[in-house]
Amino acid sequence: MKIIIQLPILFVALLFNTGICNAQDNSLTKEYKKEVIQNITQLMNDFYVFPEVAKLTETHLKAQLLNGYFDQFENNETFAIALTNSVQTINKDKHMRIWSNQASNDSGKSKERTIDEYVIGIDRSRAANAGFNTVKILEGNVGYLDLRGFAGMETGKDIADAFMKLMSRTDAIIIDLSKNGGGSPNMVQYLCSYFFNQKLLLNSLYWREGNSTQEFWTLDEVGGRRMHDVPLFIITSERTFSAAEEFSYNMQTQKRATLVGQTTGGGANPGRSMRINANLNVFIPMGKAINPITKTNWEGVGVIPEIETTVEGAYDKTLDLAQKAAESYRANRNKTYSQLFMDLNNKLDHFTVGKSDDIILESLKKCKEANLFDEGDVNNLGYEYLLTHKKTKIAESILKANTILYPNSANAFDSYGESLMINGDLEASLKNYQRAVDIAASTADKDLEFYQKNLESIKQKFK
Repeated sequence: MKIIIQLPILFVALLFNTGICNAQDNSLTKEYKKEVIQNITQLMNDFYVFPEVAKLTETHLKAQLLNGYFDQFENNETFAIALTNSVQTINKDKHMRIWSNQASNDSGKSKERTIDEYVIGIDRSRAANAGFNTVKILEGNVGYLDLRGFAGMETGKDIADAFMKLMSRTDAIIIDLSKNGGGSPNMVQYLCSYFFNQKLLLNSLYWREGNSTQEFWTLDEVGGRRMHDVPLFIITSERTFSAAEEFSYNMQTQKRATLVGQTTGGGANPGRSMRINANLNVFIPMGKAINPITKTNWEGVGVIPEIETTVEGAYDKTLDLAQKAAESYRANRNKTYSQLFMDLNNKLDHFTVGKSDDIILESLKKCKEANLFDEGDVNNLGYEYLLTHKKTKIAESILKANTILYPNSANAFDSYGESLMINGDLEASLKNYQRAVDIAASTADKDLEFYQKNLESIKQKFK
């Protein structure tokens, strides 16, 4: 997984330090190459997660330099590729790579061109949509998400919530990571949390710096409905890499998803890019992933899917599996819904004033946990008993339960206040109407004025 550190000062340097000194093509001297290799090995010795491997790599690179292997490479682009191949020959680490940034440091570029390129970069970033490329609801009520990257939470959280909401009522979900090269472990953690309803350790990252371990647990809150029991399928390919592999590995080892496709790229060591010199950068892996179940990771071996297919056949195979799983899920869910409805109706039919409140609450809580009811459904049920059936005490019990299930809902307290008023408990009614106004004011609720009018109406009854 990549750790991306934004450096806005770099853009300023590009604008105002256009006199930067570059080693131009066809001018890479032996001294230049020696200095590059010295800088790379120093960075590896200082930061690479496996110090002993860094030493072996240093010995290998310096031997190649001495033997004249690098003499054949006359520009930074080919030199960078050769260095990457040489480094990976020793450490087998696919995250570890060197690349040329000479074009971006072109001293002949005007400020206008630099600004244009920067703006184009912003446009590309916006068009990438934090990696959320496509969401569809396919035949059989199967949700499909084509996810091309794991953006940081600041950029991607709201977009993630919006896309997940569109799939929240599906009966199976496919997440296509076949073109996903990685990104932020925090977004991995966030999206994983949508598919569990319990506290679980998903992954840990050991960092050489500070000899510390960072744990990634499922989060207590997400910005939408959890889909902890919805059948989940993940499409993988050789291009699935880094953070995308972590998401796949987390779900596979927790037995939460079925993987379909190809074995993934095999990059499990996170880190960051560092500058070698004005023309070259290197990505240094500074940590390693540790799965809580396998006690290892997918570095060098990739994540192996349960069902292996060709790249071309992965989508159709996954869709077929998802549609069958969705059908089974629907049947089981509908059976559960029928049982919950019957249980709730039975308790409402045997309602006893002063004794049934806790029983009604527990029944409604089970309905909520099964995603059978939400706040609006409970509210509508309460009003059905309040206005249609004229069973106002049952309505009061239902609407009271709604305030417990949804304690941050102004509407829930306003409705409960109305049932209390109808049943003649004006003091309690006033308190709940006031609570509705307080919540609405604190959340800038669009219906604040409506709640305020209801509060004023109950106050008039005390005059």
